[in-house]
This record gives sequence, structure tokens and C-alpha cells, in this order.
Amino acid sequence: MKKQIGLILLSLSVVSACSKNTTKSSSTSEAVATPEAAKAFWDSYEKESEVLDVKVNLAQWAAMTNITDETEKVASASNEEYMAFNSRTFKEAMKYKDVKGDAALERALGFLTSAPYVPSPDNDAKRKELAEIMTKMEGMYGKGEYCTGDGDKKSCRDLGELSEVLKSSRNYDELLEAWNGWRTVSPQMKPLYSRFVELANEGAKEMGLEDTGAGWRSWYDMSTEDFSQTVDRLYSEVEPLYKDLHCYAREQLSQKYPGKMKADGAIPAHLLGNMWAQGWENIYDIMQPYASKTNIDIDGELVKQGYDAIKMVKAGESFFTSLGMKSLPDSFWTNSMFVQPEDRDVVCHASAWDVTNDDDVRIKMCIKQNEEDLITIHHELGHIYYYLYYNNLPNVFQGGAHDGFHEAIGDAIALSMTNDYYNKIGLLDRVPEQNEKELINAQMRRALEKIAFLPFGRMIDQWRWDVFSGKVGPDDYNGHWWKLRKQFQGVESPNVRPAEAFDPGAKYHIPGNTPYVRYFLSFILQFQMHKALCDAAGFEGPLNECSIHGSKEAGEKMMALLSMGKSKPWQDALEAMTGTRDMSAGALLEYFAPLRTFLAEQNKGKQCGW
Repeated sequence: MKKQIGLILLSLSVVSACSKNTTKSSSTSEAVATPEAAKAFWDSYEKESEVLDVKVNLAQWAAMTNITDETEKVASASNEEYMAFNSRTFKEAMKYKDVKGDAALERALGFLTSAPYVPSPDNDAKRKELAEIMTKMEGMYGKGEYCTGDGDKKSCRDLGELSEVLKSSRNYDELLEAWNGWRTVSPQMKPLYSRFVELANEGAKEMGLEDTGAGWRSWYDMSTEDFSQTVDRLYSEVEPLYKDLHCYAREQLSQKYPGKMKADGAIPAHLLGNMWAQGWENIYDIMQPYASKTNIDIDGELVKQGYDAIKMVKAGESFFTSLGMKSLPDSFWTNSMFVQPEDRDVVCHASAWDVTNDDDVRIKMCIKQNEEDLITIHHELGHIYYYLYYNNLPNVFQGGAHDGFHEAIGDAIALSMTNDYYNKIGLLDRVPEQNEKELINAQMRRALEKIAFLPFGRMIDQWRWDVFSGKVGPDDYNGHWWKLRKQFQGVESPNVRPAEAFDPGAKYHIPGNTPYVRYFLSFILQFQMHKALCDAAGFEGPLNECSIHGSKEAGEKMMALLSMGKSKPWQDALEAMTGTRDMSAGALLEYFAPLRTFLAEQNKGKQCGW
């Protein structure tokens, strides 16, 4: 989307709106609903939305980088104002939904008559309540801590500190305490989230939508049915590889923590190195297939070579400029938040922002000196460069071809962060010779990040769609969450959850109301993009060895896609880069072909699945 990734209010969806929208069309005379009148409406929208975008983004930035009652109050008021603007714009746009004009006008009208991120009721008091709830939930997440003891002996740990335990400890009980500890911050969100669902759905129905989730599924230049089928098809392509990885992981973890899990069951969520078990790269030491003579310690080199936060971001910028792209504006370095402040509460969850429509782009991170954050920086800069290259388009077209594209750009770049790349920038003194065992080790490390994520990326919005549709009520929020976690991931809660638990709220994107299937789609798209960019760079060899660093030819192909924004259907953008109009997991499976063979051999005779 155009502004902060995850910003909850911007009405930046794609052309295909739900067919029920037609029931809310305003009655206007043919003389009014002309192409000329529609164009005048669009022009008015552009001027007003640009001013309001800036106001909302500055208020949101302040609230997330300095969480106080006052900044939350201002952010809530700006949210409320934006929801009112969205409602008014939708009603006005519906007068012109059937107007025929040039392709740009028809596409713009399609966006303006489609579902916003948060449909709001046409009632001032309810709109105010909805804005306050959303701001309050984000603030609760950002300020969340797990505290033990009391008085002088009181000790509190925030998400970063608890996540470090999940990452580095191999003590079962320590892991369990940290995992349970973070989930103490979310039960109080449950009544707020339930009311949020009620209010958002009320607004959705006023717009002619079945519910908020149906609106979200209408953003993809295809019918909601075709979209759902596409997601199911893509997941079916990658599910066998995930199940093979799960089977291998369960065996390794069973040996590490004997007696703590069933040989043919789900894996306890706290043992996978990540607070949400969404990526397993932090347990590579347990999962490493072969003992290695190659000592690749990027974390250690970053510390040794003095890579502070700024130097790490500069390294990310240099990748993009090596492709022929522009340098980041001076304001980026002045306005971004790179490290966690010591004097105030902030939301550390990494995000990229396009604030004021004049190249005021920023990232918000609490950067640490490790490879994981270096990769995250490249991801966030993918958003930033998307902003910079489509900022000359009309406001309504400033966004990714679809939201998965926005997430995929930086990750496609990160796939080029190979040993050869690290050697080029001086973080490896030599490129280690890669024999078959070293190749499998490298593939495993990457799969723990990429393949392990896929079912998590698939299930988050399935939970929300079920909640928005009314299939799941508040009493079953937590039960359904863990049902889906087990169904898709083969992961389960390590203990019986308290009756008041609201474990979905312990994941930022739920209280932050950020749609999540985009990440699943991006993990498919990034490999398609990587293959296309490697072809453009003239690379010959296994896809997993390719780095496009320094390739102007690959950069030209990427800049062409970025510059399109969402002015064309995503199928056009994908075809321009890859030569195909369909999303496919083929490139992902090609990339991991060596690991697939290894896992199939390792899992022979084992009872896989759960």
C-alpha cells in the first residue's frame, strides 16, 4: 500500500469490488454521471486525499514512535477523520461506478468503489469508537511487557527481550515461560477486538459487502471466488515440501527435547525459535543437517566490523543503487527511527513509510547487529524504493500491483544475499567452497525462514475471515486460532490455554489490523521475481546460487515494475517482469530442489503428518 505498511485506514484496494456494492449505488441522473463529472470527482479526491494522507501518517508516526496518551489521542482523531473521508468518498464514487471513460478513469473509479481496510459505520459516535479501539489496541501491543515479582523485586521484559529467549535458549522451561509471558499482554484486547469486528462489519454491510473479510478478498483484480481458489492452489503446490520439513524438524526436536512431544503429532509452538513459530531459522543449530567446517558468522562480522544501525541500512541502500537505482533522500536519514529509544515506548515492529508525498520516506525499526535485521532492512527498503518509483503517479495508483508485490520486492532482493554477495561487501573474507553437504546446510537455513513460514502466512487471514464472517464468535477466538495452527502448521500450544486467553492478539498484525495473506503471496512471488531477475542478469547456474547484485539489467526490469505502481492489473505487472500472468510456486520449488531430495531421503520410513 502507499503509506506505512500495515496502516489500517487507507482505502487502497484493487479494482474488483464485491458485486453487492451495486445495491448501494446512489440514484443520479444520466446527465450527472458523465465521464467529465467522474473525472472532476477523481481530481477532487486526489487533492483532498493527499492532504489527509499526510495528516494521518504524521499522527500515526508520532503515536508509534512515542506512545503516550496524547499521541494516541491525536492518532485516533486522525483515524476517525480518515474513516469519515473514506465513507464519504465511497458514497460519492458509487454515483460514477458505471461510467465508461479511458482506462485510467475506469480503474480509478474501481479503486474508489472498492472496500477500505476498515469499513466504518455511517455514524459519528460509532466511527469515533472504532478509531479509538484501533489506536488503543496498537498502543497496548507496543507497550506490552511480561512482569514478575513486585515492588523493588519487580522485573519486566518486553517483546524484544522475550523473543531473544525464544531465539537463543535451549532450556525447555525457560522457553515456555517466555512464550507464556508474552501472551499475558493480549487477553485485555479480546473485548476490544470483538467490538472492532462488530463495528467494521456494520460499516462493511452499509457498503454492500458481506463482511470485512469479503472486502479484503476483493482487492486482487479477480473475483473473490477466483482469489480463494488461487490461494488454495498455491498452498497445495508448496504444502508437500512444508510437510517434509515439518517431519524432519519434529525428529530433530524430539532428540533435543526427549519426551516433550509425540513422534507423530504437532510440534509445541515454543520450541521453534520464534515467538509465533512463523519462522524457524533461529533453531538452525538444532536442524543443521551436516557438521560444517565452514564458519559463516555474519552476526559476528557485523559486530566485529562496527556495523551499527546506520551502516547496516547503508549496506541495504548500496544493494539497490548497485542495480542503477537512485540514492535515498537526505530526509530518510533524518526522519527514520533506526534504534529503540531509551526514553519512551515505541512500536518496534519494523515498517516502511511514505509520509508526505514529497519523498519523505522512512523506516521504523529497532535494529540489532545481526543478519536477521540486515535481511529485514533489505525487505523494508524494498517498500521504500517502491514508494520512490511510483510517487509520480496519481494518488489512487500509488501502491503495489497487489499488496503481495509490495512485500515481495525486498525479499526478492534478499534472496540475492548469497555468500558471494557477502564477500563482495566484505562480510566474508572469501566465498567458501560449497560441496553437496554445505549446499544442503545452506538450503536448510533458507527453508527454515521461507518454507516454514508458508502455512503461517496462509492461516492468519483464514482465522480473520472466519471471525469477520461470523463463523467464529468471541468465545471460540482462541480455540479456532489453535485449530488452524494445528491444521495448517502442525503446531500446537505447549500447554492448556487460560479461558481468557486471546493468543491472536499476541501477533502484531491482529491488533494492528494488517491483512496477512499478502505475506503468503509475497513468499511465492519473490521466487518468481528472483528467477526473472536472474535471467535478466544473465545468470547461468542453479537458482539458489544467483545474486543480481550489481546487475543494471536486472535493475531496469525491477524499476519498470516499481514505476507501474497499481496503475495496471497485477497480472500485467507480473507478465512484464516474469513473462507469465499467473502466480506459481514453480520457481520456489526449483530453488529448493536439492533440499527436497534430501528431506525425502531423510524421512523414509517415518510417519509424517500430524
